[in-house]
Amino acid sequence: MTSGFDAPFLLGMMRLSDSPSLSDPRTLADWIEARLDEGLTWFDHADTYGDRRCEALFGEALALRPALKSRIHTVAKAGVVLPGRDTSRFGVKHYNTSPAYLGQAIDGILSRLGVEHLDHFLVQRPDPLMDVSATAHVLDTAIAAGKVGAVGVSNFLPEQWRRLQQAMTSPLVVNQLELSLAHPASLFNGLYDAVLSDGHQPIARSSLGGGSVFEDVLGTAIERMAKELQISHAGLALAWLRRLPGQPVPVIGTLKDNRIHELAREGRVDLDRPTWFALLEEARSQRVG
Repeated sequence: MTSGFDAPFLLGMMRLSDSPSLSDPRTLADWIEARLDEGLTWFDHADTYGDRRCEALFGEALALRPALKSRIHTVAKAGVVLPGRDTSRFGVKHYNTSPAYLGQAIDGILSRLGVEHLDHFLVQRPDPLMDVSATAHVLDTAIAAGKVGAVGVSNFLPEQWRRLQQAMTSPLVVNQLELSLAHPASLFNGLYDAVLSDGHQPIARSSLGGGSVFEDVLGTAIERMAKELQISHAGLALAWLRRLPGQPVPVIGTLKDNRIHELAREGRVDLDRPTWFALLEEARSQRVG
């Protein structure tokens, strides 16, 4: 795998536009620099986050402190058209993987972030209307032009990404999928095995299940085990993910300094097999067969 991730997690920017404390570009530039100084250099973006406002805010901060641009690494996603951006009479959310749309989307992300290069660009959703030859061409062209370092997919099933890969010259490198203690299904339906089999670096979105891992019976078990291991509840849930083969890189959504510090400090906790399976039993509400 050649994704080059060298941090315990990606910093998800999906809530950036909802954070009043980071709405000032100078404050945000300080925040970004603090993360870089901590060795947290990877940022997860999508043009659906805040309806592009998150990318714009990030770019405004980088414009104030251009020296930071050479230190950041970016995963960016596009291909989803939100209802407010649908120019048809339907105003419907839909997917668009046409060459014209994706080409403009990549250029738009680069412009809003104020950078010349994305480390990884992901097609955000599988599009039933995708012309794979045309989509493959625009992705290969973006790599050849130096706009994108590598490409990948998000929320695809194996045959969907393999059909795209067959039409491409460049390899698909990363694969973002929903994976957490709250959503472990991909470990049992063959999806996660296919990701690894095809040589993709897995990225775990919704790595804490939107907070649902801390609820009900699973939440009680996490609380008990986290106390025994002397780590945070979230640290334990992320350690469970990283114990998997392929070491999926979680995306975390918190922007709070103290939470980020805590999770970075706990990023190398290694769970033994019994603890890992005990958590799995609680997550699935059934005993290991």
